[in-house]
Amino acid sequence: MFIDHAKIYVKAGDGGPGMVSFHTEKYITNGGPDGGDGGKGGDVVFVAAAKLTTLQSFRFKHKFVAPDGGKGMNRKMYGRGGEDLKIAVPVGTVIKDADTGKILADFTEDGQEVIICKGGRGGSGNMHFANAVRQAPQFAHMGLPGEEKNLQVELKLIADVGLVGYPNAGKSTLLSVMTRAKPKIAEYPFTTLEPVLGVVQDFDQAFVIADIPGLIEDAHEGAGLGHDFLRHIERTRLLIHVVDVSAHDGRDPIDDFNSINKELREFNEELSKRPQVVVANKCDDALEEEIEMFEEEVKKQGFEDFFVISAATGEGVKALTDKVTELVSKLPPPVIHDVIEKDTKKVYKYEKEQKFTIGKEDGMYVIEGSWASRLRESTDFDVYDSAQYFQRALIKEGVYDALKEAGIQEGDEVRIDDFVFEWVE
Repeated sequence: MFIDHAKIYVKAGDGGPGMVSFHTEKYITNGGPDGGDGGKGGDVVFVAAAKLTTLQSFRFKHKFVAPDGGKGMNRKMYGRGGEDLKIAVPVGTVIKDADTGKILADFTEDGQEVIICKGGRGGSGNMHFANAVRQAPQFAHMGLPGEEKNLQVELKLIADVGLVGYPNAGKSTLLSVMTRAKPKIAEYPFTTLEPVLGVVQDFDQAFVIADIPGLIEDAHEGAGLGHDFLRHIERTRLLIHVVDVSAHDGRDPIDDFNSINKELREFNEELSKRPQVVVANKCDDALEEEIEMFEEEVKKQGFEDFFVISAATGEGVKALTDKVTELVSKLPPPVIHDVIEKDTKKVYKYEKEQKFTIGKEDGMYVIEGSWASRLRESTDFDVYDSAQYFQRALIKEGVYDALKEAGIQEGDEVRIDDFVFEWVE
């Protein structure tokens, strides 16, 4: 089975907790705190691999979690960092955030690596919290959690030329004649249920053709196999539009031609602007006047590259192959417009970070902000000294004063993320 899209969950490793430890050595008393920091959690890294052709590895496994960082150790030694989790995907894979639709990575080269989720930072050991007043801190910070995301993984085949057309138009037969590919061929619609690649070799010139499975009306909305087909056309430089001009099954070639172009345009406006060679196939079964009528309509729409062929007998295929070879050699790779946006120019302006905001939801005061979240995540509330440090940090940064200004009263509840505590004067 050809797997070309999957939805998965990935999570980077959590940072390891810091260590509470005090230096002990013969003849040395009161050696002081020497608890080391926790190790960083492992990143989730996607790697493009040319040897892969499908997303088969995601068919049964949908959850990927990187290892956590190790706990800090005594003698000021850091905990072991979590090993990065590397996930191999085929070249041509696009990774999106399933919750926001934002594109996170577009893999176009073998060996390309992208960090999708970063591991959490390790917690600080108690060696960091000693001062003139607190000379023997009995607490350390917890490690921060690693990033987590729901991902939509899609494979868009990287081919120079895409064969498009209605089911049973003869695309598979044409591909087998132009290349050495051997797609399954039979006399029924949707013969091809997965894209098939073939290579055309003409002396020092070579290019890849993808037989995109037959489209039908409303494919851009998911009809038939819809997006399962259309996504693979986006990376091609040139389209070969194959139309059955024999009208053997009662279809109108002109209607078929217009319908497929409409589906391409509705799916992605750029596809309608992609260079297109129109091929009138099965000419051995068509009347001369029918072919002429079709050619006149195609050229009236501005498509100048028109070929009359019979893929089954080989008539006209050589001339078509030569023309396609010529066109491909002159066309640049297409620009994929849905890739990650890159800023061409950035202007940086220094602004003091707002560490927190105070709000109110359902009668409960809510403290929000990255600083507040990090403080909450790194605090171990089961340890008295750690909880005291949390309280002092809120006072020092002005959170208590802000809550008083907001009108907080004795007994009111305050929440930071999922942690709730009661306000006591």
